[in-house]
Amino acid sequence: MAINFKPLLLISFLLISASSNAQVLISLLFGEALNSEKIEFGLTGGMNRSNFRDVSDAKGLNNFNLGFYFNINLMENSYLSTGVLVKSNVGATGMATYPLGDVDFDGIFEDGTLTTKINYFYVPIMWQQRIQSRLLLEAGVQAGVRTKAFDIFNIDSNGGEIEFKKELGDSYYRLDAGVVGGLGYKLKKDLKSMSVGFLYYHGLVDVKAASSQNIRNSSLNIYLRIPIGAVEKE
Repeated sequence: MAINFKPLLLISFLLISASSNAQVLISLLFGEALNSEKIEFGLTGGMNRSNFRDVSDAKGLNNFNLGFYFNINLMENSYLSTGVLVKSNVGATGMATYPLGDVDFDGIFEDGTLTTKINYFYVPIMWQQRIQSRLLLEAGVQAGVRTKAFDIFNIDSNGGEIEFKKELGDSYYRLDAGVVGGLGYKLKKDLKSMSVGFLYYHGLVDVKAASSQNIRNSSLNIYLRIPIGAVEKE
């Protein structure tokens, strides 16, 4: 017997959104009203592998994305793809720690590892071209608004793992912007069906304030998109 995974996926997204993103829960309730013959609306979520460009010792950091999307039909097989990622973290790990001016603290974390996490609301605006109704080609621009940023100091000691989290406030600029593009695939030929794919974001602006070192974001997002309230034409 074939298993229908769509209800399970919807329940998973509902649980996540109910706990962390009321905006997404509201969009679920009004999904049917937001869909029309020319507009596809739904949830998008997945894993994001982010990094800092221009930082030599930075390593990739795994995060999760969650948000909603709109595909607006402009002409045959051509769409405007946009939306909002209401839960989207970027940053990097594996970097060297820095002193905070406390002798005891600096001594503990001197040989530790630094991880930076920055929370953004990202809005992509892309041209989407569909090939044979299933292959999706997307490219455009993306802008983000920072909400919070943290430095996480971490070190493994004989007594176990020690971690310290420092809120960075306005150490990072409020805005981020760059280009975005990728490939996707619709799981059915229906105009409105689930799709999977990836998007790569290439930040073009320096996001670190009051620093001699340029830091620009980059991320690879593997996504699943689920239309909400979409009804196929007979």
